[in-house]
Amino acid sequence: MGTTGPTGAIGFTGDAERAAIGGTGGTGGPTAATGTAGPAGTTGVAGPAGATGPAATTGVDGPAGATGPAATTGVDGPAGTTGPAATTGPTNPTGLATTGTAVLLAAAPAGRGRVMDAASVLPALAAVPPGVLTGTPTATVVELADPLDPQTVLTRLRAAAAGPGPLVLCLAGQLHLDRRQQLPHLALARTTPATLRYTALPWHWLAGELGVRAPGTTTVVADLVADPAVWERLRTTPDLLHLGPGPLLYGRVAPAPRRGEPMTPGYLRSWAELWRSGARLPHATLHAEAAAHAAATAPEALLLAPAPAPAPAPLPEQDPHPAILAAAMAGRHGEAASVAAAWEREALRRHGPRSGEAIHWTEVRADLARLAGDPARSCELWVSAAEARLALRQPTDDPDVEGAVDRAHHQWEQIGDRERARALGAPLVALRQRVPGRRPGALAALTRRMAD
Repeated sequence: MGTTGPTGAIGFTGDAERAAIGGTGGTGGPTAATGTAGPAGTTGVAGPAGATGPAATTGVDGPAGATGPAATTGVDGPAGTTGPAATTGPTNPTGLATTGTAVLLAAAPAGRGRVMDAASVLPALAAVPPGVLTGTPTATVVELADPLDPQTVLTRLRAAAAGPGPLVLCLAGQLHLDRRQQLPHLALARTTPATLRYTALPWHWLAGELGVRAPGTTTVVADLVADPAVWERLRTTPDLLHLGPGPLLYGRVAPAPRRGEPMTPGYLRSWAELWRSGARLPHATLHAEAAAHAAATAPEALLLAPAPAPAPAPLPEQDPHPAILAAAMAGRHGEAASVAAAWEREALRRHGPRSGEAIHWTEVRADLARLAGDPARSCELWVSAAEARLALRQPTDDPDVEGAVDRAHHQWEQIGDRERARALGAPLVALRQRVPGRRPGALAALTRRMAD
């Protein structure tokens, strides 16, 4: 089992992966959100005092005769993370005119692996006035047509999600299942069955990036085809594509055609035509109209739409860590990541970015990425956590600092993509030079592997 390390992210012990969500043993976790420091051996950071978690989100209501995902129970998050019911446009919580952002992402593999002509919908979407897409006076449009690299897509999504205004993501493409991790991925232009893990965009990356945004400011409209493995998983795991309590997801998922011409994203094209008509319809109405127009091409498709959120119940002093861990262990990685991101946002609001509470939730997200089988993302977050602790003038031999660097190093060694490993290796070497750790030769081993 290994020796018990300092309080970390998820409640596991051992030299390589020390606990982070409610860890046992070792030194105490960062200051609890209630304002009291956690003594040695206590669980990690407690939830905000007296905060009400978001109401349990319900699954998607399928239309009559279709199989809709069953209602599932969400994970408790900080107060105010419940997304509102669909309105005529993205909610502007400040009540002031803002600039919105629309991301138009259409992707599919080149060659025989292409079963949807995803990019064919982009001209129709590009013809919609930007402000109509986002429901704001002005808007920025980002178009990604058949991108090659998942890291590039992630960077563009992260930049778009960083703005405070409404964000609308229009998405067309193909879902494939990583059989090793049993997680859905959005295929990109270079994706093949053999390279899926390294050339496709993991769906839980979307949840992680969009889940940190204020509730009600994010809408995703998706027109997808699913390979047989994903299609089967959707029938047994209705919340497989759940993006968390904040984003509003409308969509159609159809089984991939076995032969013939690739499918066209008719559902998303109908949204574009309705937007261009000048009608300012609620998103729920647009979804229903588009689904009806596209029903003839894929009558067996599953339809995705947000359910009305019930009123939140007060849960004073509720510790969110066990529920987040339970969601991750059950394979609901998108849900776990988005709820952890909501608690991180609450910590940032209450305590600021230069606080132990905010850093703790970065570490929680790092460990969740490890559980989701994403060592590159886990390494990146552990590096951020270590750098943040050093910025708070914690000593380089502090157990929490050393633990963050050790975990970043361990996750770096698991990265299979050489280019991604090389990109993350540079900041990790810089950290190792400042924090050599207690294992002799760690820096030498790292620089030696970087030179290979």
